[in-house]
Amino acid sequence: MAGVQFPGDRFTVMLFHYDGEVDGWRELRWSHRAIHVAAMDQTKWWFGKRFLHPDMVAEYEYIFLWDEDIEVDGFDPIRYLRVTRGGGRCDGNSTGPPCTGWVEMMVPVFSRAAWRCSWHMIQNDLIYAWGLDFKLGYCAGGDRSLAVGIVDSEYVLHRGIPTLGDGGKPARPSSSSKAATDRLAVRQRSYTELQIFNRRWKAAAAEDLCWTDPYP
Repeated sequence: MAGVQFPGDRFTVMLFHYDGEVDGWRELRWSHRAIHVAAMDQTKWWFGKRFLHPDMVAEYEYIFLWDEDIEVDGFDPIRYLRVTRGGGRCDGNSTGPPCTGWVEMMVPVFSRAAWRCSWHMIQNDLIYAWGLDFKLGYCAGGDRSLAVGIVDSEYVLHRGIPTLGDGGKPARPSSSSKAATDRLAVRQRSYTELQIFNRRWKAAAAEDLCWTDPYP
């Protein structure tokens, strides 16, 4: 449905295939106009770092970097961007969602400037990017409680299919134990990456004597 919801005269669709399944998408009538990139067992942040360099996507006003298990039947991207450009309803008194108090973004949308900043935060060797969601507010170009938020009037459905660690394929009964073990390994690696990312952030902040943290 993504290619239908995102019309070709307004959007470019790029599909990141982490499971080796490319030909199966050809039956969708919009597949031929999508850009297909395949690399086994990687994540959207890994793909984004390598194939969405800010200079390469500079002609686009917004970058949608979404998970694979998102249903968009009720989503209108044109209406979404209209709300985004309108400024929303967050202000200095906002203390909770949809303005603040949330993490783990399955469907982030970046402005051109925010993506250039965020791209530099993505670490080449940390493919799960845990910890990055806590820091993206620094790329908002202003107060992160005002310039970052959730457009809850335009919704998507996150199916929550556990695909990382098993090649994107649903586990068969005989392999359910292996799939659970693989997902546990992914979770453990994610926690390790979170610690690495936080250490790097603290070290970089300490080394840059010209930078003052606006959110200490």
